[in-house]
Parts: sequence; C-alpha cells; structure tokens
Amino acid sequence: MNNWNDGYVVDIAYTYGYYPGMNPARLPLAFAFHGLRAPTIQTACELGFGQGLSTNFHAAASTTRWWGNDFNPLQAAFARELAAASGSGAQLEDSSFSHFCRRDDLPDFDFIALHGIWSWVSQDNREIIFDFIDRKLKPGGVLYLSYNTQPGWSAFMPLRDLLVQHTQQVGNDEQGLPTAARIDAALAFAAQMFETDPVYAQANPFMRDRLKILQQQPRSYLAHEYFNRDWHAEAFADIHRGLARAGLQFACPAHYIDHLDMANLTPSQRQCLAGIEDPVLYQSVRDFMVNQTFRRDYWVRGGEALDERQRVQALALQSVVLLTEPDKIPLTIQNVASEITLNRLIYEPILQALSDYQPHTLVDLAATLAHRNLNLAQVIDSALMLIGTGHAAPLPAELDAPTQAQIARRTGDLNAWLVQRAALAPGASDEGDISHLVSPLTGGGVRVDRVEQLFLLARQHCGDDVDAWPAQVWRHVAAQGKRLVRDGVRLEGEQENLAELATQARLFARTRLPLLQALQVA
Repeated sequence: MNNWNDGYVVDIAYTYGYYPGMNPARLPLAFAFHGLRAPTIQTACELGFGQGLSTNFHAAASTTRWWGNDFNPLQAAFARELAAASGSGAQLEDSSFSHFCRRDDLPDFDFIALHGIWSWVSQDNREIIFDFIDRKLKPGGVLYLSYNTQPGWSAFMPLRDLLVQHTQQVGNDEQGLPTAARIDAALAFAAQMFETDPVYAQANPFMRDRLKILQQQPRSYLAHEYFNRDWHAEAFADIHRGLARAGLQFACPAHYIDHLDMANLTPSQRQCLAGIEDPVLYQSVRDFMVNQTFRRDYWVRGGEALDERQRVQALALQSVVLLTEPDKIPLTIQNVASEITLNRLIYEPILQALSDYQPHTLVDLAATLAHRNLNLAQVIDSALMLIGTGHAAPLPAELDAPTQAQIARRTGDLNAWLVQRAALAPGASDEGDISHLVSPLTGGGVRVDRVEQLFLLARQHCGDDVDAWPAQVWRHVAAQGKRLVRDGVRLEGEQENLAELATQARLFARTRLPLLQALQVA
C-alpha cells in the first residue's frame, strides 16, 4: 500500500450515493420525537465526502455553509465540479484528515457528518477525527455518525478478513491486478472454500447467502465497503464511551425507521427493553434484538430538552411531503427479521391526503383525517415510517422569498448539470450513474433514475411534446452502447427500444413528472 492512501482503496471509484441522514433539514422532526430541540445549522462539515453528492445537495438547497475533505483527488475534483455547477460556495478539498482537521482557518461547526468513514480508517486517523470533533463542534452542535456495528457483523468479520487476506497475499497470481479483479478472485476462492463445507459455514449457515449477495454487488461498492485495510465493527457502548469524553450524548437514530420500536420489535422484546433505564444499555440490547449491522445516529453536545407541550407542538408543526407516487408505495415492508404490514385504514387515508404533492403539517393532516378516527400520534408514526422508507421527506423551516429564489437557482443549475451528465457519450457505466436530483423544497435528494433524467433533458428540448421525447432519449442511450430492459429481457433493436421509451415517456409524463414538478426538481 502507498503511504498517501493510508490503506484505503483508491484505484476504483466510490459509488455516487446520496445519504439523507446528513441533511440537516431532517434534524427537527427526529429530535422533537425524542424530546430535544434541534439547533439551527449555519455551518456544517463532512469528513470523507466520497463523490460529494450529499454535501453538494445540502449546500445548494439550504443557507448552510459547508466545508469538507476527501483524500482522493479524483473524487474531490468531481465534488468541486458539483459545487461550481450550483454556485453554493461549498469549500471542498482533497487532503488527508491530518491536514484538513488541523487547519486553523476553519470555523466552529453546528453539524459534523461522517458516513461510514469511521469504520474504514486507521486508528491514527480516528484519533485525529475525534480531536477535530472535540475542538470544532459547537456547544449544542450535532454529530452525524454512521458505522458498522456489532453484533450484526460478528459472524461475518472472519470471512471479511479472509477475503482481504486473499487480495493482499504476497506472491499470488492476482497481485498487480486492479482491485476489482482481486476482489473477483477472492470471492471465487471463498466460494470454493465453502464447497468443502467448513465447520465455520456449518456454525454460521447464513454466511453462504451473505457470500452470494457479495458476489452480486458492484465491485466499486465492495471495494470501499469491505476491502480497505482498516475495517471496524464497534459496539454502541464503545462509541458512546469515546464520544462522552468530548461531552457528546446520544440524541436519537438518524434512520427514521429506527424510531419505531412497534414496527421493529416483538411484544416480548419491547417488554424486555421497557425494564432497562440506562440509555446506553438500552441501545446495546436493542442492537441484539435486531442484529444491528449498521448504525446511523445523531449525537449532540449539550442538547436542549423540550417539555411535553413543546415536544408535541414541534411535532405538530412539522411539514412533510411525498417523494413517491401513492400507488407506488408498498404497504408491506421487509425489516430485519420479518415483514411489516402497514395498516391500510391508517396509511391509505394519509397517502390520499398527501397525494396533492403539497407540504402538509402533521397537525393539519390529523385534523383533515379526524373523521377517519386518526389522531396526531398515528399521523406522526406514519410520517416517520414513510420518511424512513424513503417515500416522504420532512421540510426545513420556511425562508424569505429572496432566499428561496436563490436556493431555487442553485438547485436548478445543479440539476441541469446532472441531467446533462446523464447524457454523456460512451464510457459512462451503470455504477457511475447518479440516480438522484436535488429538491429546494426538501433540502435534499430525490430519486430520479438515468432514463427519467434523460426524459427531463428531452423535455427541455421538445417541451411537452411527449411523443418527441423517445427519439431524443434513444440518441443518448444508443451513443452509450446501452439498451433498455423489459421484463428482464434486453431489447436489442432500435424500434423495440423506441417503443419501450414511448411507453415509459407517457407513463413518466402522467405519473412521475407532476411529482417532480411539485418538488421543484423539474
């Protein structure tokens, strides 16, 4: 390994993911649900921003000033392109944690975010990051920290170590090959080993399925998720012990579904947890209940508690909006251990009320649905579930008209740049696709796949003439050497692809476009 990369994979690009937990607009609802007042976020920082999609979305769609670093120059260069496209002024640099975290010209921050990075960096870098949080997070400030955790990873860790050992074995035939090729060889080796029925596989039979899942995932994802030199899975209590030294306390989960114990735990599990008063032990035991593998948490330095009246008021006045068409939202959800079937008598009226795609406060929703025997508590829980499953979003506090117009210009410019990127010439890969655009309404990302982005681009050229869109889109798809897939079958002929694009274009214009327009994405 070269010294500059500190054991981190650098010869294969990181994925272009968007991570909503780092959107400060999600803090007020999550904090209020747990009886805390969320701070106003004026300055924010993401350490290890990868391709920088989340940072740039949140910088473009808010008044928050963002800083960040990523040691990979190619990733940082792309992130700076995004910042330039939006004109957000986000300060993003390619530097090590050692250099960035020790700068003396950085402000103190209301919000510091690390997505997954904590699990993949060396102990030296962890100490640098911890010192940075200790020095630079303001009183009342919030830390977003996501990380691999036990007990969910305990059985997998030996297999992960073996896979990495295979990629790094001195003298084997795969040395000198790109990371993706060495990952392929390591996975093939592990599959061969499992065919011998080792006792490890007998004791952990679900590891066979885990290996099959790994074999199906993009190598760019696997490289950064599992094949760095440093890889940690820590217990919640250990994370708490470290952050408590810096005066931070656990605020609440950043993953909204984790707020809802009724949906995640059995009655006996809830009864067991009800007898635990210590909050750290509570979270630790809960991780065993759900076999937690990845935690996404908010931590606060001196959180301000709300009394019950203030808590209910803060929840009632929170606005939410749909991100998915109501008829596309499943009422059966797979959680860790089982399927959750959502109550149609609750969710169908709520989805109907939100189907105008306009923001609604939770108290107004409850009032509108009172005749359906729904109360505010049921509406709040349902909103948390819809947000947690990615089908709705909380809205940030309303801004004055000039500021809203400035944000709309920035997000519009950024979306235009991203849509143009979707039309790139040959060379773009599925793993390089960006499947989100940014909404000035929610302050965060909205899922819009590549074909949908190309429809938006076609609409810019052809207006609302839907019949003209397919030819425009096909020109870009064909230039990239790609084809559409229908019912699992790749369509090879031009006419077949044009016919499929025509069908999709009409459906997009009728169902998806009105939602994207309401979210101010289109």
